[in-house]
This record gives sequence, C-alpha cells and structure tokens, in this order.
Amino acid sequence: MTIATLTTALLVRFAEIVGEAHALTRAEDQAGYLREWRDLYVGRTPVVLRPGSTEEVSKILALANEHEIGIVPQAGNTGLVGGQIPAMRGDEIVLSVSRLNNVRSVDADGGTMIVEAGMTLSEAQAVAEKAGRLFPLSLASEGSAQIGGILATNAGGTAVLSYGNARSFCLGLEAVLADGRVWHGLRTLKKDNTGYDLRDLLIGSEGTLGVITAAALKMLPRPKEIATAIVAIESPEAALKLFRIAEETAGASLTAFEFWARRAMDFAVAHMPGTRDPLAIVHPWYALLEISSNDSGGRADAQLHALLMNASDAGLIRDGALAASMQQARDFWGLRESFSEAQKGAGGSIKHDISVPIARIPEFLERAAAVVEKVCPGARPVPFGHFGDGNLHYNVSQPEGMEKAQYLGLWGAMSDAIHTLVTSMDGSISAEHGIGQMKRDHLVRYKSPVEIEMMRAIKNAFDPKGILNPSKVLERRRPET
Repeated sequence: MTIATLTTALLVRFAEIVGEAHALTRAEDQAGYLREWRDLYVGRTPVVLRPGSTEEVSKILALANEHEIGIVPQAGNTGLVGGQIPAMRGDEIVLSVSRLNNVRSVDADGGTMIVEAGMTLSEAQAVAEKAGRLFPLSLASEGSAQIGGILATNAGGTAVLSYGNARSFCLGLEAVLADGRVWHGLRTLKKDNTGYDLRDLLIGSEGTLGVITAAALKMLPRPKEIATAIVAIESPEAALKLFRIAEETAGASLTAFEFWARRAMDFAVAHMPGTRDPLAIVHPWYALLEISSNDSGGRADAQLHALLMNASDAGLIRDGALAASMQQARDFWGLRESFSEAQKGAGGSIKHDISVPIARIPEFLERAAAVVEKVCPGARPVPFGHFGDGNLHYNVSQPEGMEKAQYLGLWGAMSDAIHTLVTSMDGSISAEHGIGQMKRDHLVRYKSPVEIEMMRAIKNAFDPKGILNPSKVLERRRPET
C-alpha cells in the first residue's frame, strides 16, 4: 500500500473544508511552509491547508485517511530536525495550525489556561502575565514557535533545570486522530490516574500519532525577584564544580545554569549586530546563572552573591558580571540565545542536540573534540547549552578556508561519530529537538529492537494507514501493493 495520488477533484474537496483563502497553492504563498530556517530541509506540496477550527482539522484528516493522503502537521516551522517539512515528492499536504490561536479559558486562581495550538509561546507567556502568573517555558524562537509544535516535540529550552520541559506544563490536550475523531482531553486536573496516559503519548510524538489542536497548560506564581550573572571559568571541570556549589547554595531557587565555550562568544560578537562581550578580558569558558525568588527584600541577590562568594573562595571563578537591571539581564540572555544564529556567519555548521549525565559533561567535551578532529581536521567545535540538565548543543563549524558544501557533506560521518560517543556514555542523541527526518535512521541504530517495535506498535494503533507525518520519527514498514 502506498500513499495515494492527489487528484484535482480531491484537492478541491480539501480546499472546500478551509475555504479558498486558506488553501494555499501558489508558490509564493507556500514558501514559508516548505523550508526550515537553516535551509537543510526543503519540500513540496500541492496545497497548504490552514484550518480555523478543530472541526475543520477533523474533516481534513477524515478525508485524508479515507483516501490515504499523507498529512504533515506544522505549527510555527521552527523545528530543527525537519519534522515539519513535507517530502520533495510533492504528494503530501501541509496542515498548518497557525490559525488556531484563541485563548479558550484562563483560571488564574487554579493556575491553568487553555489555549489553541497556533498560539505562539510569547503570546502564551503574555496570557499568563496578564493573569498575574508565569508560564516559564522559554526558547530562543518563542516569538514564532507555537504551542502545538512545542508540545509535539516536547521542547525544552533554558528553564528546564528548575521548571521542566514542555511536558511538565501540560495537563491535558485536545487532538484529532488520523481518522478524524477528536479526543477531548482538555482536563486541568493535576492528578488523573485513570489508565494509560494518552496525553504523554501525544506529547513528543512529532505529529505522527495525532494533530494537537489545543492544550490545558499550567501557570505558576510569578517570582518577585530574579538575579542574573555571567561568570568566566577555566574549564568544563570548573563548570561542574560551580554547578554543584550553585545547587547547594541556591537549591530550587536556581532557575538556570547555561554554559558555553569562548568560540560561541567570538561568533556572536563578530556576526550578531549589537552584541558585545560583557567581560573585559577573554576567557575560555562561561556560565550564565539565574536565581529566582518568591520572596521580596533582596533574597535572590543575596543568594546569588553567596553563591558567587562560595565559588570564588573555591577558586572557580575568573571574572564575572552581575546584571544591575532587568535590561542588562535581558542582554545577557540575548547573548546566550544568539549562539545558534551567530554560527551562520562562520560558514557551515553541523549541529548535535545531545545529552549526557551531568557529571560526564567534561569527559564528553574532551572526547568529542578528538572525534571531531579525526572526522574533519581543523573543524571548530562550538559547544553551548543547558549544563544544569545535561543538554549540550554540540555544534561544529567548518574549518576556516574550507568550502561550505564540502564540509556539510561530512554531516553523516560527523553525526555518526558524535552519536556513537554519546550512546557509549549513556546519553541521548536528541535531548530536546526531536527526531524528525534528520535522526530517523540513527534512532533505529541506537535504540534497542524492543523499543523500536514498541514504538511501531503504538504508531500502527494510532495511525494504521500511515498518513500522519509519513516517514518522520519511524520509517513506516508495510507491504507495497
């Protein structure tokens, strides 16, 4: 059985569901839906459908399932593994949830809000702020990343250390299944132990099990104080010791511990206008620490000063800068969040979103540098990421003077080598970006046969005809006819 051909008559039926204005067929209208921002994945589609309601999503999937047409769900198109991009064959429909952007309800006292899948993360943060609450999930792409995609990929970000990833904030979901049936699971209960957790199956499934149309999300009390600092350190080993002191000193008040190599700073200052080094002297490694407090009266500042004093007494800090204002704190975070984009100015970049046990981060960085040099002598590692939860973005920029295309041709060899190292260290080849199409083959290689068969069984149960995001996460196995 293969995905069916889209006839003109069938395309008309799909367009009638959403209305002609929301069935995009012209190349100029489709362009923003068919290419991801790093230009690694480009696809084709006969039509981009932009439904305006859950009912329309239901009708689209029912029709697609009946005729076995592949559907590629897409939210803000900020994914980094190609999960939201259709195949170049041009026989799959892109279903954008961006018009589903309503706030359905807000319960400030109960600390919950129900929003639709096309709402951006920054818009959801604003809803929580208006209610006097906090939605602490934070991503560099929060102005364009949408809730449906964030949950479908179980996105992480800079606040996972204290608050958890996207899964941690979701109490319930509304989703449309492959055959068009709607699962109404928008419960706001914090405890619901009634059988299999269908919510958790859909979160992180990357649109392969259903299309998320709305979510019930937790909101938290807003911190009364936040203290932020950037410090310079000698080595990853020093970062590990600093992290332990930060945990012991601040406890649950430690809401961020980010980490990066000097090269990341160099690229940001060189290629991101308006970016500057917050410290006067060049150092090999840096960390960004944030402490949040629900108490007023300077508690966050006091904890941060105590932390830095303890670390200084231990000889771990070479230099540092404390944010003297909210704007300076935002500048510190802007620097940290610029690293991915800054690498574009340095040529080709082979990227890895990995995690290893926190205590083994220094060992990984030392071993990974040797792996990189073996695969491509002169290539420049640019490690940065969320030290506090073991998640590193181990990106590798091309050697100076090498042709970009030649370097990117080594992507497979470089990723194979890095992922093999990660797996040998009991780590994960995808910490927060997902699998998509980029890591689909590696998933099968590094997961056990039992795990893969369990995943296939779930996929077959939810989507027996294989229409949802075909060939993403898992390559579908079924006989050809």
